[in-house]
Amino acid sequence: MSDRIRCTCQRCSIRGLMGPVVVVTVGVLFLLAEMRGGYFDFNNTYPVILIVIGLISLASAFASSEGHVSSTAPVPRAIPPAPSVPPSPSSGAPTSYTGQGQ
Repeated sequence: MSDRIRCTCQRCSIRGLMGPVVVVTVGVLFLLAEMRGGYFDFNNTYPVILIVIGLISLASAFASSEGHVSSTAPVPRAIPPAPSVPPSPSSGAPTSYTGQGQ
């Protein structure tokens, strides 16, 4: 199972109905086209899908978000970089290069 916490606020609950409602609407429109034909052809009734999507979006926008659970994980704190120490001359690293503008 998933460890994900699901939000049960009204806004998220209504937004979760978007997919099933659109699928049912498309099914009803195709059923009307098969049963009646003519005026109820899908070419004449597809704007109903847009209206249903708009109504669901409008309902979720006006719904209360009280008790909303954010699905974003907390951002971990960044570990500060270790202080850099300049190389010492005894480490074998050259400190000056000949022929480079000197």
